[in-house]
This record gives sequence, structure tokens and C-alpha cells, in this order.
Amino acid sequence: MAGITLRVLVADDYEPWCRLVSSALQKQPELQLAGEASDGVEAVQKARELKADIILLDVNLPKLNGFKVAERILEHLPQSKIILVSADRSFDIAAEALRIGAYGYIVKSDAGTELVRALEAVLEGKQYVSSSVVDRVSRTLTQTPFESCALPREARERE
Repeated sequence: MAGITLRVLVADDYEPWCRLVSSALQKQPELQLAGEASDGVEAVQKARELKADIILLDVNLPKLNGFKVAERILEHLPQSKIILVSADRSFDIAAEALRIGAYGYIVKSDAGTELVRALEAVLEGKQYVSSSVVDRVSRTLTQTPFESCALPREARERE
């Protein structure tokens, strides 16, 4: 990501999460907080206005949930790279996020160690799913953990 400043929009109504994201972005000179939204309607509006490179979008936004917001944003700004975030470790929610066109799904409790890695993966055109979700599914299905949480987006599109 060297040499380029990328703009990030954060849409979440939980102030401590917004502060964590803002702090993480300040430590990355190539990432800039472009704006914040605290509900789904505002998130759609700001996405259209700011045309941020990446949108971190809470699944449980007031007024309009994150899935609906992502669909509306992608309808008008298909180049947007959306990462849905939630406190929920459900594989079904993560799978739905990827199905609607998001590039990633981050569990909020994993963000301290995974947020920047997820942003980098998404910017490389890969999908990213929090390790706690991947590990949970891996243990359930194979009893051995997957090697990586970053998945090439093209692999999903071929399915």
C-alpha cells in the first residue's frame, strides 16, 4: 500500500469501535479516515458523497441494516470495497456478507489484531474473514485450521 493514501468510511453506531478504527488508521499513513456514519441511511448517503476506497460497515446499524446498506452502496458504487463488521462469530453471517458482494467480514473482537491485515487483503483483491470465524468452521468441518483467512476473491466468483 506504499505511496497511496486510501480513504476509509466507517459506518457504526458504537462509539468505542469507531475510536478503535480511527486509532488504527492513524497508525497507517497510507490510510485516511474519510468520514463516519452512525446509521444505515447516513452510511448510504456518505458513501455516495465521499466515494471512499473502503467502507467498514456494521451489520447491525440502526434505520437500515448493514446488508441492505451494502446492497444499496454496491448498486450505485460497484467499485466500493466493503468489509462488514459485527460482534457475531456466525459463519452464516460471514457467508452472507461475502454472498452480497462484500470483500470481508471482521469480528469486532478480532479487529485489534486483524483490521489492518484485512484492509491490506481487500486492497489486494482478496476476501477476508476473521480468523475466529474461520477457525470455528475449520474445527467443525475438518478438525484442522485453515492456513489463511485471506481468500482470493476470484475463487469465490468462479463458484
